Amino acid sequence: MNEALVRSLTPSVLGILVRRGADFAAAEDAVQDALAEAVRVWPADPPRDPKGWLVTVAWRRFLDATRADTARRRREDRVDEEPVRGPAPAADDTLQLYFLCSHPSLTPSSAVALTLRAVGGLTTRQIAQAYLVPEATMAQRISRAKRTVSGVRLDRPGDVATVLRVLYLVFNEGYSGDVDLAAEAIRLTRQLAAAIDHPEVAGLLALMLLHHARRAARTAADGSLVPLAEQDRGRWDTGSIAEGVRILQAALARDRLGEFQAQAAIAALHADAPAAEETDWVQIVEWYDELARLTDSPVVLLNRAVAVGEADGPRAGLVALAALDGSLPRHTAVAAYLHERDGDPVKAARLYAEAARKAPNLAERDHLTRQAARLNARRSP
Repeated sequence: MNEALVRSLTPSVLGILVRRGADFAAAEDAVQDALAEAVRVWPADPPRDPKGWLVTVAWRRFLDATRADTARRRREDRVDEEPVRGPAPAADDTLQLYFLCSHPSLTPSSAVALTLRAVGGLTTRQIAQAYLVPEATMAQRISRAKRTVSGVRLDRPGDVATVLRVLYLVFNEGYSGDVDLAAEAIRLTRQLAAAIDHPEVAGLLALMLLHHARRAARTAADGSLVPLAEQDRGRWDTGSIAEGVRILQAALARDRLGEFQAQAAIAALHADAPAAEETDWVQIVEWYDELARLTDSPVVLLNRAVAVGEADGPRAGLVALAALDGSLPRHTAVAAYLHERDGDPVKAARLYAEAARKAPNLAERDHLTRQAARLNARRSP
């Protein structure tokens, strides 16, 4: 396939979709899907009209995505803005769709990506950010997943672990504020917990409730982020915290520890502290050690470095951070925070500014920019 030709056609194809009525972000996703399909098809069957082929395929992808998004929004309109406590209401077909998209013929990563795109309504860019991969790579992964399930019978639902992963990522995207899906993820996890007696399902539900309990305090009136240590804990939802802790304790008592239970335990320790300075950081480090053993995740180790910096001092946190890949998302922001606590405001300000340029969203970028400005203002005469 002539990659130079494809690159030259991409802006034109994107423009045609926008002129036909597609919004820019949706058009970009559709074009990425078409490009991934071209990579697969063109080497064996090159089209006579490459531009026309790309426009046709991209427009079909856009229509498919629009229909899926419309169906998702109808489902969301049926739920309240905030999750209802207590037993789950009667189940609809959404949770079943999650299981069907997690088909055994797909790899777990492909199943998660497909479900987030087809049922969760997330864009390819948002899914790629969640997986820490380039958007083009994720577009190809989703296209392969669609091709895989297009020729199979969807009568063998996927496993619980994959569905939990999807629900967790949907909740995280909703919690970030980019797509308000957090309440829907909690609702579906309640349904799953009512249907399946599994400690990790309970662990995920507890984790969601404990995080969601802090939602009102996460942003200031102007929309800016409020760090956990600075949040008004009086605005935390104590009812959700109590429910989350109760569910977590019951799950941990079964002695079948999983990653969601470990994450929920960390969230519970934060929720249990009356003030930030009373947080039990030593125990949080211990839970991060358990979580790292369960997941082998570099993001977990990055968060652990922050906890080590709180428990044993910023120098110890910097030592833990030095062992990690500097290209990890938010690595620079963590380095800035630890250097500030270690008494090096000049380096911290520089790193905050650098981290702001790498920030994945506007709210985080603005927060990091303000941190750099705050430190620079202290040095001004």
